Amino acid sequence: MLNGKPHSRAGSLPQLFAVFIFTVFLSGCMVGPDYQKPAIELPMSFKEGTQWQRAVANPQGALDSQWWLDYHDPILTDLVQRSAKANQSIIAAEAAYRLAQAQVASSRAGLWPTVGVGLSGSRGVGASGSNTSGVAGGGSGGVEQSVSAILSASWEPDLWGAVRRSIESSQASAQGSDALLAGVRLSISASVASNYLGLRQLDIDIGLLEQQQRINLQLLNMIQVDFVQGTASNDQLLVAQDQLTTVVAALQTAERSREQFEHALAVLVGVAPADFTLPPKSAYTFVLPIPPLALPSALLQRRPDVVAAERSAAAANARIGVAEAAFFPTLDLTAEVGFRGTALGGLFSLPNRIWTLGPALAETLFDGGAREAAVQQARASYDQDAANYRGTVLGALQNVEDNLSAINHLQRQAEAFDQIYQRNQQLFGSQEAQKRAGTVSQQAVLTQQLVLLQAEQSLRDTQGALSQGSVALIQSLGGGWQTL
Repeated sequence: MLNGKPHSRAGSLPQLFAVFIFTVFLSGCMVGPDYQKPAIELPMSFKEGTQWQRAVANPQGALDSQWWLDYHDPILTDLVQRSAKANQSIIAAEAAYRLAQAQVASSRAGLWPTVGVGLSGSRGVGASGSNTSGVAGGGSGGVEQSVSAILSASWEPDLWGAVRRSIESSQASAQGSDALLAGVRLSISASVASNYLGLRQLDIDIGLLEQQQRINLQLLNMIQVDFVQGTASNDQLLVAQDQLTTVVAALQTAERSREQFEHALAVLVGVAPADFTLPPKSAYTFVLPIPPLALPSALLQRRPDVVAAERSAAAANARIGVAEAAFFPTLDLTAEVGFRGTALGGLFSLPNRIWTLGPALAETLFDGGAREAAVQQARASYDQDAANYRGTVLGALQNVEDNLSAINHLQRQAEAFDQIYQRNQQLFGSQEAQKRAGTVSQQAVLTQQLVLLQAEQSLRDTQGALSQGSVALIQSLGGGWQTL
């Protein structure tokens, strides 16, 4: 410890300068491994036929595009925009991201010295006796008082990069938190789109089922008349009743499911279900955004879960350096400058000036293996996060393959149902023509109309599933396939 006397100052400053230069030199060192993204072998193409190219993961690529505009539905666009502002999961994820940013700022603060200021005063009886009169005197047993004003500073230089590795870890964690926020936004918007399209599919189903219910009721009335006249059997009557009841039950299922989709959409946009209503659209037309023939891998690599997993591995790698830095000594530089006297008046005068400078070097000699255990823990954590990253990438590949497969088969299925629907339109037209010619009964025409409605329902259901499947594909690609 060096005091502020003039005769000691000249001899101590060169030593302190040498300590400072040595400290700056060492501060350029960083222990621990430099981060390399965990290696993973990526295929050159998707199995289901869509070609793509390799790309490097980019944390900033986690931002999603406005893919929902490709469905050309203003109601859907409004719902997605409302959910982005009011959904509680998004609000919570935004708060988590702000927390991660604050942690980065907290880590950066470790690079800078701590500066404080203090003003104190004391009054008391000296150690040699007591003063019963209560008046301050010059004797050794009199009342003593002291006043001081001190400006202090302390700094622990980042000799081995522990603070810088901590900043590196915090920054990677913040980028991961940003990716998770983008993932929540993508998940919510995809949920809104999927639930909305499911609701519109049920609007169509409900309209078609209501038509089937009316026709089945007409057929039942006709068969009841025929049964009374003896031209229809009891079995025919039971079958007609069963067909009507089946349609009624299916209609109740569809209406219940639509109500539940509406409730889910209300929560997604941040309102109570009682305050949310979407009028039905039985003539809704589904739109299917078609992906290009080449899907660049950048779309897959920007998936929020992939980015978050990769950033988690980067943060874990930096924590290895933090743990390894504990094996090296720490240097603490402290300084104080101020004034100390017996009275506040005249305190800030040159004779009352004091200052101290003091470097302190410390090293732990024995800790029972705690530091080695911390390093092993950090390395194991990195290995775990690296494995999780590779698993996330493989899972993302599977997710895309599954959704491409679903769309491929749903498209063929929709084509088949469309052919069935067109043939039944021709058959229904033929039945109507024969009815006008008097060669077939009204009952035959109604029966054929039922078949036509069922064929239309199968086609529209497949179209709805195909549209919802496109939402799942967009989500699996990280939020769209626009050029990055």
